Amino acid sequence: MITGASDGIGLEAASQLAAQGHHLVLVGRNPAKVARAVERLRTESPDAVVESFVCDYAVLDDVRRLAADLLAAYPRIDVLVNNAGGVFDKRTTTADGYESTFAVNHLAGFLLTELLLDRIIASGRARIVTTASVGHSRGTMDFDDLGLERGYQIMRAYSRSKLANVMYTRMLAARLGGTGVTATCLHPGAVATNIWAGAPAIAKPVLGVAKRFLMITPEQGGATLTYLATGPEVDGLSGGYYEKNKLKEPSALAQDEVVGQRLIETSRTLVGLT
Repeated sequence: MITGASDGIGLEAASQLAAQGHHLVLVGRNPAKVARAVERLRTESPDAVVESFVCDYAVLDDVRRLAADLLAAYPRIDVLVNNAGGVFDKRTTTADGYESTFAVNHLAGFLLTELLLDRIIASGRARIVTTASVGHSRGTMDFDDLGLERGYQIMRAYSRSKLANVMYTRMLAARLGGTGVTATCLHPGAVATNIWAGAPAIAKPVLGVAKRFLMITPEQGGATLTYLATGPEVDGLSGGYYEKNKLKEPSALAQDEVVGQRLIETSRTLVGLT
């Protein structure tokens, strides 16, 4: 199952996995885009089973409904790819009252993973893969102002959410020890996708040039997701942060277990898990 699968690296990874013959479940926010993604994959790989669900990651009740629907539909979940994400020029809050970048990039994926975790563990040698970013290394974790009510900046918010992705992956991997389930995360590279559509208008000309000459293609970025989802080279390896299919050491803060445990406890409170 891949979230954020109707566009960008999620869609390209789905295309690559469909070509390998896997049963795919795509999750996206926009029904029309999800339908187009399903049609594309079924055209490219007629023998692949491709199904889809619509979920708005900015609404936690939507995530809860998605989890319930998935549990009802699938007796096993072999791979969960947490790939949905976004950036926001101005500070906005979700329907649940949380800063949108942190909510969409971390809290929604955290909630979905936690709600599906028993089913994933019961599935055997399963994998949980999360799209993080090298930007996590610039992230901070101020629990007194997680939503950046003071001094919001687009990259501060993005880096914090990606730091949360890496922290959660590492803490989750420790919890999953001995279950046969692995948790990994990755920096897919600087990819020319629509995730930066929410960037400030002043930055868009620069981003346009960067997309054309400096960034890698969504197909290349998606290949890293595919590698961690199915690659035999990483079978049984858990807790790692990867760049260009290579294990890399994340930031010192990302490895702080005390801060990581507080993030887990805080996240559980924010999404209503007891």
